[in-house]
Amino acid sequence: MFIAGEWVESEAGRTFESLNPADRRDVVGRFQAGTAADAAMAIRAAEMALPRWKATPAPKRGEILYRFGQLMADNKERLARAMTREMGKVLAEARGDVQEGIDIAFLMAGEGRRMFGETVPSELPDKWAMSVRQPIGVAGIVTPWNFPMAIPCWKMMPALVTGNVVVFKPASDTPHCATLVVELMAEAGFPAGVVNMVTGSGAEVGNAIVDSPDVNVISFTGHSSTGKSIAERAARRLKRVSLELGGKNAVVVLKDADLDLATDGILWSAFGTTGQRCTACSRVIVEEAVVEPLLEKLESRAKKLRLGSGLLDTTDVGPLINPAAVEKVGSYIDIGRKEGELVLGGAAATDGDLAYGNFFAPTIFAGIKPMDRVAQEEIFGPVLSVIPVADYQAAMTALNQTRYGLSSSIFTRDVNMAFRAMRDFETGIVYVNAGTTGAETHLPFGGWKETGNGHREAGHAALDSFTEWKSIYVDFSGRLQRAQIDNQEQL
Repeated sequence: MFIAGEWVESEAGRTFESLNPADRRDVVGRFQAGTAADAAMAIRAAEMALPRWKATPAPKRGEILYRFGQLMADNKERLARAMTREMGKVLAEARGDVQEGIDIAFLMAGEGRRMFGETVPSELPDKWAMSVRQPIGVAGIVTPWNFPMAIPCWKMMPALVTGNVVVFKPASDTPHCATLVVELMAEAGFPAGVVNMVTGSGAEVGNAIVDSPDVNVISFTGHSSTGKSIAERAARRLKRVSLELGGKNAVVVLKDADLDLATDGILWSAFGTTGQRCTACSRVIVEEAVVEPLLEKLESRAKKLRLGSGLLDTTDVGPLINPAAVEKVGSYIDIGRKEGELVLGGAAATDGDLAYGNFFAPTIFAGIKPMDRVAQEEIFGPVLSVIPVADYQAAMTALNQTRYGLSSSIFTRDVNMAFRAMRDFETGIVYVNAGTTGAETHLPFGGWKETGNGHREAGHAALDSFTEWKSIYVDFSGRLQRAQIDNQEQL
């Protein structure tokens, strides 16, 4: 673990293994199984570092972020290969994951010089009015395994450039990726105690961070039920909480769409990262007139997808993260068979060396209804449901009839329909003639409804999660002036 600028062992002396999901015989490493006491040490180290870091000019903080981003760029291939080995995504996607970390580091480094508030005219003469951002304090950062470098950077970069200090708990499935990131942060020059990392379980380390009275803000990405529990516990202390939770994202295909382009977008969104993205497409809502030709294209293309280690150039789809994920996806196959027609896949892939990994065949169901379970519940695997509808109105209704609202997409050549979708779709992200994945770091990322609690990652909106607003008034009139009173009397 990394506490107060030093690599240390857990006080309990326990470790856990991280395994390669493409080959469970390959042990990536053994990592410290942290405890509540370890979390308390990290929180204390962060508290000690806070005054000096907060007092460091924001442009100087930004310079360290620039150095970190450049170190990630210099080590991009090494980081990507380590990520593929530990998390499983194909190498091209792992490179993209690292690139997101680079992009957000550079974007937030720039905020060190731009971190604007507002200056506005006062309603009284000889008086100045403005607002500024100030850090909240100790930030608890709890991240998932599916973007094991990008998401920690999404959270830590805005937290750090605004003057907060960090206690970081990475997912237990990807501790090596987190360790590599923190090593580069230390090399970049963050002072001791500004960045701390404690590996271990959510039950011990995560809960200790959430419940600590000395942690002022929590940023969490993960399962909706866990997010709700965090929100409840943090509410007892009125902590700031930023939650990025589940998704049940849909692509709408209208009858005038370019079906080849739609097929490209759907397959990438559904089976990229083996469906293990919060923005993955798990529903295709398609006008009845083009259901059959679209299904034929999807089935034909999906059959050709090759499973295997993401380190191989021949691989299109990597493994699921662990055996529990394989079991969960398999349980939804039984549900889907009762609700619609299984067109393709529907089982774990165990041929040859695939038997040593957590592989599942890309799966397509047809004839699914909008309120069926496979169309409503987040599966987080390579399972796609095709939902036929009569027209745009029915498609829009079906798309919005979920408890999630992260990402959506529409394929159409009709600009009027595209603009209606931009207005009507109840999601935080809308794509036109593209899949549901591919968000860029300079726009806000997040969703509506049970996808989160309204905060956003990325873009300048990310600063809101980690700053408090302070309004400042400077009266240089030399006399007492009372807002809302004296200005009215002058009229």
